[in-house]
Amino acid sequence: MILKDILKEAINGNLPKDVEHISITGVTDNSKEIKKGFLFVAVTGYTSDGHNYIKDAIRLGASAVIGNRDIKGLDVPYLRVENSRKALGLIAKRFYGDPSNQKIMIGITGTNGKTTTSYMLQQILEENGVTCSVIGTIQHIINGIKVDSHNTTPGTMELNSLLAASQDMVVIMEVSSHGLAQYRLEGIEFDFCVFTNLYHDHLDFHGTMEDYFLAKLLLFEKLKPNGLAIINGDDFWGERLQEYLREKSVSAFVFGKSNRCDLTITNYNAAINPFILLNENHDFVKIELPLPGLHNLYNATAAYSVAKMFPISKEEILTSLKRFSGVPGRFEMYKKEFGPTIVIDYAHTADAIQHMLQTAKECGAKKIYHIFGFRGGRDTTKRAEMVKVSSEHSDVSILTMDDLNSEGLEEMESALNKLQNDYFAGNGKVIPDRTLAIQEALQAGKEGDWIIITGKGIERYEKNFGLPTISDKETVLYLQNKDQGDFIGYFDQ
Repeated sequence: MILKDILKEAINGNLPKDVEHISITGVTDNSKEIKKGFLFVAVTGYTSDGHNYIKDAIRLGASAVIGNRDIKGLDVPYLRVENSRKALGLIAKRFYGDPSNQKIMIGITGTNGKTTTSYMLQQILEENGVTCSVIGTIQHIINGIKVDSHNTTPGTMELNSLLAASQDMVVIMEVSSHGLAQYRLEGIEFDFCVFTNLYHDHLDFHGTMEDYFLAKLLLFEKLKPNGLAIINGDDFWGERLQEYLREKSVSAFVFGKSNRCDLTITNYNAAINPFILLNENHDFVKIELPLPGLHNLYNATAAYSVAKMFPISKEEILTSLKRFSGVPGRFEMYKKEFGPTIVIDYAHTADAIQHMLQTAKECGAKKIYHIFGFRGGRDTTKRAEMVKVSSEHSDVSILTMDDLNSEGLEEMESALNKLQNDYFAGNGKVIPDRTLAIQEALQAGKEGDWIIITGKGIERYEKNFGLPTISDKETVLYLQNKDQGDFIGYFDQ
């Protein structure tokens, strides 16, 4: 492509005549990926600044550079823009041929429920002849091929590359607040945007809940002219979103308990044989799920609300949900004969943890053991809230290690011990080794008890622990196959 075509939306006004016909063979914001003929877009990051690598990019063969600083004296054309992150999105859109406008695009955002809702929706559509790509937290699925995911919402160039590669009819995308705030979705438009909920999370990045909400709001500004917002009306921030969209005359479909909702929740059972009963203009719908939890029923309602906009019958949608195969690392259950029920889940907010523990209680748990930790270097303001919820809704809480990231081991252990002293009244302890924490709970748990392990889901451990395992699932399976009599326990039997 020529530079003029690539920059059509990213640059206001005309390009200098001597640069507009430069041939561009690729685009990147990573100087290490530069090849001869590439356009390098210098982006100011949070740990490094792309402007510091412009000379490296030119040395490796960049034909032109975009940035948001005044820079002179380069050996290749340099074009200054007001916001190079935003420009990168518009450049990627042009370079890959505006791929989002060739698909039915579904964006799902919210603190909790994005992954489960996207997998429910994918199963409904795929089982009824609608091919789907999925871009999300666990993995990306493009044309049936699974690719590891490193971020919920990929970087701008990777995201547009995935969209361009997809030959599926529909793309279901989990959309993070970070991705929105960092313009990773600039230039991408959606047919349906789903709002699940908003709870205390990521305030290390956003600062306040208001700013967190405003970041989520950006997704709904990306709706196509005839697009539709699907909103959980029982969430406080969902109500705020409705007000905003009404002012903008944007169409919305709302589900919730209020009679004012388009789809009204009239009854539900979140425990054994879970179901949720819905009323849409006196047309009653009963969604049945194979997995418990009120949060899962709300996720299913969101998926149903989108699926009904496709030419798929109500009965076909309900059949797909009734046999939903689940999501790895999301309420993933294991049961040892004559032993406890074990659940592995990604839950990492106070609200998500409360849903998990309440579900265990509603399902008849005799005693609940909860094992969890905190990501180092992340939002520390939510830690006390998470511990408080655990202490109130479980019988035994075990604080342990999650990923340390930039936080030191001793610093994290000190934080765990302080939280244990402040919030646990004899029903909690700190076992820093995550695998040994799981081991002790499995040894202590008896038939009828529930052991809830939250925070990592399917993610691999970033450090070595005492047992030769690399994930919570592998630890559970290893211990289930091991002679339980070899364990040394922390709990009275």
